[in-house]
Amino acid sequence: MRLSKTDIYAFKTLGYLGTQPPGRLVGSEELSQATGVRHTYLVRILAALVGHNLVVSKKGQGGGYTLPRPPEEINLRDVIRAVDGPIAPLACVSLNWPKACAKEAHCHARSAVWLKVRDAVLQSLSQVSVADLAADFRQGVDYSECLDHLLPSSELLTRRATKPLTRPKPSKR
Repeated sequence: MRLSKTDIYAFKTLGYLGTQPPGRLVGSEELSQATGVRHTYLVRILAALVGHNLVVSKKGQGGGYTLPRPPEEINLRDVIRAVDGPIAPLACVSLNWPKACAKEAHCHARSAVWLKVRDAVLQSLSQVSVADLAADFRQGVDYSECLDHLLPSSELLTRRATKPLTRPKPSKR
């Protein structure tokens, strides 16, 4: 499992919404200011969260965004799925993958390793709620620090692996 910039920004956004009184509508400009997330990026994140019923939106004057239920009832598993899709380490163990693995009956690694990894990750993410994010937000915890530690995408790793290594030229003395 790998966190993305979108995940981090969604956590910040939900953390802020979780600090608000129930039913208070928060405008996207206020959310952008409070979280430091660029407005255009924030609107895309909010659309994904609304689409998965993790946030409710009301359009028009006086409109904005709010949580549809108490923050304790929304967990990180659902948030990551909403903004990034399946969480499983491999498609064949995803709970949302539309086709069965053709090698499922013969794949020892799937049953011995990958299903356990998936289940452990899902359980851990299920135990962290938006209420926890809100508590962090109130204490000034800034998840932006995590952005410097995100792993590169597999594409970047592939490009780096195929790029020939060059040795530094010896210095002339």
